[in-house]
Amino acid sequence: QVQLVESGGGLVQPGGSLRLSCTASGNPLEYYAIGWFRQAPGKGREGVACISNSGDSTHFLESEGGRFTMSRDNAKNTAYLQLNSLHPEDTAVYFCAARAALCTFYSRPEYYDYWGQGTQVTVSS
Repeated sequence: QVQLVESGGGLVQPGGSLRLSCTASGNPLEYYAIGWFRQAPGKGREGVACISNSGDSTHFLESEGGRFTMSRDNAKNTAYLQLNSLHPEDTAVYFCAARAALCTFYSRPEYYDYWGQGTQVTVSS
């Protein structure tokens, strides 16, 4: 098993940036693909991005328009989601999740086995 903890959320002005971290304990992070989801008030959980266990493959929500990037440092058991050019519509709780190896159907929550508790991102002036 693996336990996940997100950090790095906060309040940022429109156009600003944040880097979210997902740190694992238990099994090594290198066993898992890591996905990021977000959930805004009154809405369902939306898949945002995924990175394969090796870091060779990444997937992003098309509507993000290239504003987000993912990376990972398996030696530190940490994956990252870089959020750039943030819009008020990006306001949500962001969750990281782990699954075996690859990002197939990455945006579907049911394919993930382990979840963090979430970190709040608020984009407002």
